[in-house]
Amino acid sequence: MGDATGAPAAAQREPELRGQTIVVVGGSAGIGLETARRARSEGAEVILTGRNRDRLDQAATAVGACRTAAFDATDAAALREFFEALPDPIDHVMVTAGGPTYRPMLEMDAAQVREALGDHVGLDLEVARSAVGRMRPGGSLVFMGGTGGRRVSRDIGIVSAATASLPPFIATLALELAPIRVNLIAAGFVDTPLSASLLKDRLEERRSELRTKLPIGRVVTAADVGALAVHLMTNTALTGATFDIDGGQQFVS
Repeated sequence: MGDATGAPAAAQREPELRGQTIVVVGGSAGIGLETARRARSEGAEVILTGRNRDRLDQAATAVGACRTAAFDATDAAALREFFEALPDPIDHVMVTAGGPTYRPMLEMDAAQVREALGDHVGLDLEVARSAVGRMRPGGSLVFMGGTGGRRVSRDIGIVSAATASLPPFIATLALELAPIRVNLIAAGFVDTPLSASLLKDRLEERRSELRTKLPIGRVVTAADVGALAVHLMTNTALTGATFDIDGGQQFVS
């Protein structure tokens, strides 16, 4: 068919996640919430988890989530119970929970160092172990890391070592879990409620600095990261890789 001029009508694009189910661990705000929003726009059913029930309920209403669960993702038993209780198979899992520990190494004891090095990897491994039995072949796991920890600095301490461990961990996990795909998003500064709570009255100064310095001329948003996460879910050629999204921050810092 065509329009009044005889030109062919543009083909309507099929939503890329129609019929699929996404679990977002840490989905009540920021990157997790925007990933859920983007996945919903591509036709997915979305399940959100988070620690704060009130924020989780607000997020679920905002994006039209089909299910929620309030628990601490670092509690391995609660994580396993959540995945075991899912009534139907799922296709993709996005994990935004967890984060680095910024402290000089000599201020940490051996137990704190072990925790800082293994905390993120341990959480991701527990998610993978708990989720894989509930996932359809061809599904994916998407984890979060960062680009800032790649530079060695006394200010960030153990974070550089923890950051360096993630890409080979993700690549190995992708081999072990195939045909489930596994990828890592490495973000720089992202303008989220978490960033606002950390920077407080320095937030606008940081935004202004990045708008001036970054090659893209703007600050990276949670929606930018969510769009990348959904792309990693839909592009079935991608696995075992780390994808940077920092607007070029690591090259100009």
